Amino acid sequence: MNEYGFVSAEIGGRMLSLETGLLARQATSAVVVRYGDTVVLVTATMSPHARTEIDFFPLVVDFEERKYAVGKIPGGFIKRGGRPSDESIVQGRLVDRAIRPLFPKGMRNEVQVIVLPLSVDFDHPPAVLGLIGASAALTISPIPWNGPLGAVRVGCINGELIINPTSDLTEQSSLELVVASRPDHVMMIEADADQISEELMMQAIDLAHEENQKVIALIEELRQQVGKPKAEVPLYLVSSELKQAVRDFAGASLREAILNPDKVAREAGLQQLKEEIVAQMNTPPDPESPPPYEGRELELSMAVDEVIKEQVRQMILDEGKRPDGRAPHEIREIRCAVGILPRTHGSGLFQRGQTQVLTTCTLGALQEAQILDALTEEETKRYMHFYNFPPFSVGEVRPMRGPGRREIGHGMLAERALVRMIPSEEEFPYAILLYSEVLESNGSTSMASVCGSTLALMDAGVPIKAPVAGIATGLVFESEDRYVLLTDIQGMEDACGDMDFKVAGTERGITAIQLDLKIPGLPRNIIAETLQRAREARLFILQKMLEVIPAPRPEVSPRAPRIFVMEISPDKIGDVIGPGGRTIKKITAETGAQIQIEQTGKVFIAAPDGESGERARQMIEALTKEVAVGEVYVGRVTRLMSRGAFVELLPGKEGLVELRELTDRRISRPDEVVKVGDLLRVRVKEIDSLGRVNLTARGLEQTLKTLQGGGSEPSRPAGAPTPTARPHRPAPPRPPQGEPQRERKPEPPEELPKPQFRPKR
Repeated sequence: MNEYGFVSAEIGGRMLSLETGLLARQATSAVVVRYGDTVVLVTATMSPHARTEIDFFPLVVDFEERKYAVGKIPGGFIKRGGRPSDESIVQGRLVDRAIRPLFPKGMRNEVQVIVLPLSVDFDHPPAVLGLIGASAALTISPIPWNGPLGAVRVGCINGELIINPTSDLTEQSSLELVVASRPDHVMMIEADADQISEELMMQAIDLAHEENQKVIALIEELRQQVGKPKAEVPLYLVSSELKQAVRDFAGASLREAILNPDKVAREAGLQQLKEEIVAQMNTPPDPESPPPYEGRELELSMAVDEVIKEQVRQMILDEGKRPDGRAPHEIREIRCAVGILPRTHGSGLFQRGQTQVLTTCTLGALQEAQILDALTEEETKRYMHFYNFPPFSVGEVRPMRGPGRREIGHGMLAERALVRMIPSEEEFPYAILLYSEVLESNGSTSMASVCGSTLALMDAGVPIKAPVAGIATGLVFESEDRYVLLTDIQGMEDACGDMDFKVAGTERGITAIQLDLKIPGLPRNIIAETLQRAREARLFILQKMLEVIPAPRPEVSPRAPRIFVMEISPDKIGDVIGPGGRTIKKITAETGAQIQIEQTGKVFIAAPDGESGERARQMIEALTKEVAVGEVYVGRVTRLMSRGAFVELLPGKEGLVELRELTDRRISRPDEVVKVGDLLRVRVKEIDSLGRVNLTARGLEQTLKTLQGGGSEPSRPAGAPTPTARPHRPAPPRPPQGEPQRERKPEPPEELPKPQFRPKR
């Protein structure tokens, strides 16, 4: 049975506690992390046997969302929950990137870390607490791991740096930074920012590293209470004698193949050479003798890979020579293009060497925003970025079964790099969807996606605050005094190097960072130097991009929908929707527009063109406009009565024109001047205490045939249907003066026929 342990300390002004020994006791180790009302259970489990058939460390980190943690029932039909959300995958990758470099090299025992949020307080997000819990669980467990490490979040409000800001402060913050670090060096950085300077970013990283020492001390205290001795596990490392045998047999051939500047030819040549080396070195000199490395074929293949990596690093450190011949600070050739796809709203092609990304931009109505069903306060997301990495981009053949964790992580990184540059909903009331298709890959496709996304947004006419570019910087590290930074790393340098430090930003400052390490920590001076190197590269790339399109297009694409925004009184929302939604459905059917109404009374109209959008706006305006005394309207006659005519001023709103107010001359019946369906210009005379509207047509110029004997038809009220005009029937002539008039009985209106009675049979 696991021993019970409990420790707590104040971190960022609130108590952080770690507890073990009560929950999940059959896991290798389990820790419950509490911070505010957020409670996260983290387990670490190791398999007892090593997997000898593989040449990598089988670590799996799962971040499991449970909607009960925030008091939600999952949306959709499957209430149990389905595949992990993109947010949970990104949070799992955050934990993975921080802890993976601290496992022993050559370890082949499977290790699984599961982060399970049990209760979530939005002021204290569970991702960083999951990272702290994973560090604590691995530290106190018998699993070999070179920890602990601490992790905190940092925000920035009006230039002031804050540790673990609350939800309200995070909304105001120009920085959202997560830093994980060991006692001596930083292990992992992830950030999105609003054009933060490199100097302020370094201050935030320093503050986080300092605060992390308190978290590390807390974990060490827990280890002293309940820590277990580390288990002895086999490490599958390539023997030095086997590596030396490969060097002696094929060192010169491998170096020549490495120096091929073309990625496709280089990788094909290295793969063929590797197979030949393994086959030839394992061929016995005597056909009757056993192979020299019988049973060690996997180790021999790994030895070839080790020698290749060794030679790449040696060339960079000793000669300053990269596999494609570039200098350490040199960027590959850049090509940009926009508007290359005729039917999309915007498109941008960005190519850097043999990395090529095509990004498209699609604009839609706000109701097309993504609905989020995750452990977050946000319910929708109007700016979305998806990243696809098809197998042909690296010359491979494999089935396409949807995005993997890497694709989701790269897409979210590119999204964070640009999200703060997207105009607000008030400035640009569109949902925005970007798709980055990696057409060719040789390093840093995520940063190429950032550049392609900027081009596509500008081509679509999205008024972004500033263009964004990104660059990845690599590292070959031997010691703090002997290392080389590599600007714009390619695939081989990523595989053979020690770091992938991605930085995106504008001319003013940084918008996103993601640091992946293979060594156990990055010294501060290298972080600062990398940020400055990335700034120089970013400005160079931005210049190349702006040569193609210097600013967003002044208008959105003609193929994009047109968005109209208007405000109505919240009391009038029901009038626009109508009983059972009939009114709004009618407007949609007649105009083809999509209409979204918020509870505040803000109305968003998305129409296929400006004319239909304006018509929908006028129809909604007519439904919500109030009748005012003194205003003149052109209305349609709806009913005739002996005392006058009813006129529809606005849809659903009628007023009475009494007989004496219909015309300046004396009449005895309303049908002497108007018929049902006629248009009549009227003025609102009064609105009585019961809300009844009294109208007058006297003193108003009428252009209707019914009143003036011809003329053009006046403009109808906004949204009113076009009536069918009836022919005018003039009033009967008056008899000559002096002749007695016969009293005639008034006839009922034409619209009310006399009832017909049939005799009973």
